Amino acid sequence: MIDAPPETPSLDQQAQEILRNSLDQSQQLLDEGRYRQAVQELLWLLETISTAFQGVETDNGAVGGKYFNKIVDDLRHRRHGTALDRALDWIVRLHGYLSSPTGGGIRHGGDLAGGATTNAHEARLFCNLIRSYVYFLIAEHEQLTGARRVLD
Repeated sequence: MIDAPPETPSLDQQAQEILRNSLDQSQQLLDEGRYRQAVQELLWLLETISTAFQGVETDNGAVGGKYFNKIVDDLRHRRHGTALDRALDWIVRLHGYLSSPTGGGIRHGGDLAGGATTNAHEARLFCNLIRSYVYFLIAEHEQLTGARRVLD
């Protein structure tokens, strides 16, 4: 006799779990004083959230691209002049700073000669900004797609 497979979570449930785990992990890393890793976790989440916009229909066509920068560029073009356009501009600037070795040094490594490390107040700022952008993007995605609420 072959047993029925255990119930697998829906994509919505899987997305909720990924989001919650990443948010919780970042907070734990902050609490442990692992500031770079805390910011890095949320930067990963921000990039992951952007993929939810692939193929989303807007008044100006479907959003294209497979990676963060291309998705964001196309989404900004298709939603030009909106709050989403402005927020995406800020997100791109923060992402660029955190990705640069001579900036935040989070995504592509830091500049060893510069000796800069992420301290507690910077990490909390970056984490809070990214969290707010994540929640904003989720709400915008829900508005554009009519999808149900992913996070409360």
